[in-house]
Amino acid sequence: MNDMAAHGAVHDAHPPGFAHQFEDVQQQRDAGRLGMWVFLATEILFFGGMFTSYTIYRSLHLSAFITGSHLLVVKFGAINTAVLICSSLTMALAIRSAQTGKSKNTIIFWLILTMILGATFVGLKLRFEWYRDYIEQIVPGINFVPHASWGADAGQVEMFMCFYFFMTGLHALHMVIGLGILSVLVWMTAKGRFSPEYNAPLEISGLYWHFVDIVWIFLFPLLYLIGGRYPGS
Repeated sequence: MNDMAAHGAVHDAHPPGFAHQFEDVQQQRDAGRLGMWVFLATEILFFGGMFTSYTIYRSLHLSAFITGSHLLVVKFGAINTAVLICSSLTMALAIRSAQTGKSKNTIIFWLILTMILGATFVGLKLRFEWYRDYIEQIVPGINFVPHASWGADAGQVEMFMCFYFFMTGLHALHMVIGLGILSVLVWMTAKGRFSPEYNAPLEISGLYWHFVDIVWIFLFPLLYLIGGRYPGS
C-alpha cells in the first residue's frame, strides 16, 4: 500500500502533460521528436516525388518551362519567401520563450505573430497570385488559354502550370494545417500547459512549421527563377 502511494506521489510530481507510460519527461520528449522526424521523413518522400517528376519534365521541356516561369510574378514569390523566413524566426522565439520560462502572454504573442505571417503567405498566394493567374487565363483545367507566341510549346507550358498549382497548392494546404496546429498551441498556452520542464508540443510543432518553410525555399527558385530570373525582373 505504501509502495502504491509512493508511486502515485512520484507521478503527481511530474509536470502537466507528462504521460505516465514514459519513465521520465526526457524519454517522452525524445519519443515525440522521433515520431515527428519519422512523419517528416514520409513528407520528404512525398514532396521528393513531386520534385523528381518536376526535374525530369523540366529537363525534357526546358524552353517551355522557362516560358511558363516567366508567367509568374517573381516579386510575389520573393515577398512570400521573406514572410516565411520571418515566421520561422517567430516560431523559434515562441519555443524559446517557453523553454526559458517567459510568461504565457509572451509565448502567445510569438505564436499569434507566426499565425499572422502564415495567414499573410496564404492570403498573398490566393489574392495576388492565383487570382491574377485566373484573370490572365493560365489556370489549367479551369481557365487556360494558350498564347499564340508559345507555338508548339503550349502543351508543355500548360504542364508547367500544372506542376506550379499542384506543388504550391499542396504547400499552401500544409500551411493551413500548420495554422490549425498553432491555434491549438495558443489555446494550450492560455491554459498554462507549457513550462521550462514541459514544452514538447511547441517544439514538435515547430519542426513541422520549419519543414513547411524549407519546402517553400526549394519551390521558389525551382518555379520562379528558371532561366536566370531574379526578384524584380
